[in-house]
Amino acid sequence: MHLGISRKTALALKAMSVLSSMDDGLSVPGRELAGHIGTTARFLPQVMKPLVAHDYATSSPGPSGGYRLAVDLTDTTLLQVIEAIEGPFDLGKCISTGGPCPDQASCALHIPWTRAKTAVLTELGSVMLDIMDPSSESEG
Repeated sequence: MHLGISRKTALALKAMSVLSSMDDGLSVPGRELAGHIGTTARFLPQVMKPLVAHDYATSSPGPSGGYRLAVDLTDTTLLQVIEAIEGPFDLGKCISTGGPCPDQASCALHIPWTRAKTAVLTELGSVMLDIMDPSSESEG
């Protein structure tokens, strides 16, 4: 069982934090952003594509192009960004079978696992991204 986030999601969260700290109306070039978040310029588009697709960031091509933050981090939750990168959480999966719970009434893990997933989603949905520190180097 894995309860963490992917490296791509961790990088996306860092990118949003960095972009918010550089919010001077100018785009941040891809190479520069990649350097700030600790990835390569080649991998950066994979990190940024879902953020752009979900309107959390914008991108513009060309020599003066780059990335800009498109949202206010005080209005954006950790859960929203995680789901933009990872996809929606599947609350219907049974921890025992990996698919739909075949018999919720007799599954010993159904109720506690459902409560745990609900608690995690509630917590992630209550954390606004404006609390992120752009100078933080920690990764999960």
